[in-house]
Amino acid sequence: MSTTDLVDPFGRTVRDLRISITDRCNFRCRYCMPAEGMTWVPRDELLSFEEIERFARVCVRHFGFDGIRLTGGEPTVRAHLPKLVERLSTLGVDLALTTNGATLRNQARALADAGLKRINISLDSLKRDRFFELTRRDELGKVLEGIDAALEVGLSPVKLNVVMMRGINDDEAVDFSRFGREKGVMVRFIEFMPLDAGGEWSMDRVVPAEEIVESINAALPIEPIVRNNEPAERFRFVDGVGEVGVIASVTRPFCDNCDRVRLTAEGMFRTCLFAHREFDMRRTLRSTSTDEELITAITEAVGTKWAGHSIGEVHFIQPARGMSQIGG
Repeated sequence: MSTTDLVDPFGRTVRDLRISITDRCNFRCRYCMPAEGMTWVPRDELLSFEEIERFARVCVRHFGFDGIRLTGGEPTVRAHLPKLVERLSTLGVDLALTTNGATLRNQARALADAGLKRINISLDSLKRDRFFELTRRDELGKVLEGIDAALEVGLSPVKLNVVMMRGINDDEAVDFSRFGREKGVMVRFIEFMPLDAGGEWSMDRVVPAEEIVESINAALPIEPIVRNNEPAERFRFVDGVGEVGVIASVTRPFCDNCDRVRLTAEGMFRTCLFAHREFDMRRTLRSTSTDEELITAITEAVGTKWAGHSIGEVHFIQPARGMSQIGG
């Protein structure tokens, strides 16, 4: 089947769809949501599995998308998740999931059997007390069990996403690197972005990727791997045992090569993680519209995609919605 490239105003071909399937979470993370909690989207306002599948199918079969990632909130709290994975796996794309891993021990086998290929697990500390401070849950052990479960069922690669924050966990880069080598998982260190629900972000809280690489290299020598069109800069350990990655989304943004768009749990379409404008795809999906009308709506939305997020510049404005509402 022939496809039509979905190209934004700056000549970037969009091929990666991030789908948030719930705004709910089983943690009350310090930087994802306020301590008092959040007002959740009513269940009937969330996209159904049928609506998600239809939107994804149009992106894949008409526009040639080759990657879909399911996010949240925490996607594993959505009931019957393996059924959605099974539906999307028939599209024949790179299907991945981002999770906090707390319930993965119980779900990894079903997700793998349904067609999930790989998984990213968000984990910002290997220290029990610090993990509790960040998540308000004493469940580090469950997350570590979830990592083991993902490996056991053959999800590959298993990646750990570690958001590095000055004064919070910036002393754990080497510990995480050793953990990744021992487990056979790839650790990716991500610069702290202004998407925290409490609005505590500031540039001095960002640990630059260059600093992270230097601290790792001093203890465990690494060398760069030639980078392709992916956001992570990758480094292999000189002794040949594994690799790590850094995502310099603040100090060295990769906006020039961005090929991503996002669909929120309630069906709002976003052309950038930091966008202030959203496009209501739920209304289109729930009307009597044809796929051609959905294709037109997607094309028009991508036509507004901007050059970059401008973090650190005087005109940057932090989005009103945090990461747990947008989807990672």
